Amino acid sequence: MFVGRKEELLDLESLWKKRTSSIVACRGRRRIGKSTLFREFARRTADAFFEFEGLAPDADRPATNDEQIGEFAATLARLTNSPILPLRNWKDAFFWLDRAIDDSKRTVVLLDEISWMGGADPTFPAVLRNAWETWFHRHAKLVFVVCGSVSAWIKRNILGNTGFTGRFSRDYVLRELSLPECAEFWKPGAARLQPREILDVLSVTGGVPRYLEEIDPGLPAGENIRRLCFRKEGVLFKDFDAIFHQLFGSAAAERRRILKLLADGPASGAELAPRLGTDRNGALGDRLRELEEGGFIDSDPGLNPETGREARVSRYRLRDNYTRFYLKYIQPRRAAIARGAFRFASLEALPDWNTVMGLQFENLVVNNAMDIAPLFGIGHSTIESAAPYRNVRKGRDGRPGGCQIDLLVQTPKTAYVVEIKRRKEIGPEIEDEVEERMKRLPLRPGMSKRPVLVYDGHLDPAVEGSGFFAAVVPGRKLLGL
Repeated sequence: MFVGRKEELLDLESLWKKRTSSIVACRGRRRIGKSTLFREFARRTADAFFEFEGLAPDADRPATNDEQIGEFAATLARLTNSPILPLRNWKDAFFWLDRAIDDSKRTVVLLDEISWMGGADPTFPAVLRNAWETWFHRHAKLVFVVCGSVSAWIKRNILGNTGFTGRFSRDYVLRELSLPECAEFWKPGAARLQPREILDVLSVTGGVPRYLEEIDPGLPAGENIRRLCFRKEGVLFKDFDAIFHQLFGSAAAERRRILKLLADGPASGAELAPRLGTDRNGALGDRLRELEEGGFIDSDPGLNPETGREARVSRYRLRDNYTRFYLKYIQPRRAAIARGAFRFASLEALPDWNTVMGLQFENLVVNNAMDIAPLFGIGHSTIESAAPYRNVRKGRDGRPGGCQIDLLVQTPKTAYVVEIKRRKEIGPEIEDEVEERMKRLPLRPGMSKRPVLVYDGHLDPAVEGSGFFAAVVPGRKLLGL
């Protein structure tokens, strides 16, 4: 089953209309479906497909350059049904790949996890560039793809390489599937389920296709989460350490410390530096950019509602739902889970479960803000900003005067104050809470405020009937059901 990526597939198919070859880059976190996208593209539209994947680093060391070239040679032999060639270097490797391409056929070449493939050879980017200029670009029916999870390496060594300037036809950064696309993993029975059955699983996994493939749609959400997270064989029990080591190697522990701090709440670089015991210098900025490029964190500051200009200070938040859940709930219980000693009757009986899942649901909604915003009645207005908002200023009388808003969506004339709630029962008191936040929200002249409620749970009919909220968006609508 292939779900989602319709826009990307249509865009890729348009490349065949060109009369020249195309080189494409694709980046995104591990398990997000990069390789699967190009396999599906090739299956639907190509006559030939050559897929090469770099060897992942093991627990002790990364693969050597000779080992990477040897893996490439073995894959080429298998794909061409020919003997393994004694390749001496990457120039040899690309020469023989070029010889295998048939100009009469639509051909897709995928170099997957390219940072592993070429990371041990500092000449790799230049050799690839020369191979493109000398050989590959002359094949009119070729789409050549470089793909990887270490986005910072690709950006620095490939996209940022002056030799490739202007060469790339496309540069995709894949994010999670949208919420309605995620709901397709529960079809055909999705419409018969309570939204919480689906939203709780998505709050733990995010819209990561590889994790959703492990879902058994016939089981309740609690049982799926138990199998994936709280058993030593579970995919989500093991995956964080695996992908983090593969991405960052010996630097993984330091990046992990940053994520652990952000799991407790958003923070600026200046706030993180003393907690990490480091200066706020270029090194910390580089680490934060690496994590952002990898899809783990987000730093969108949004617009300052008072000025209409971008906020001066970026606060980083942990955007990846699985990473956040792992660090907050799985890792502290890791030893007990590994022994098989972490047992419980129901998820709701676990300590702080509803609090944790409320924050996970909030993060899920914020990650999908741009897709969800049309449900607020925005119409054709331009969305200028969609981000959480925090203001800690004091009131004139010394009392707290700031406010914190789960999601603030701004158009040129309106600020939508979005309250996100996952609660068994949601009563009229929610209106007073939101009204107080709106009073404390400073806006520039000419702006209107409209409150919005996005929720999962039972909503008191009096709330929807009062007309206080400009829009009320239940979980079922989020999922497109």
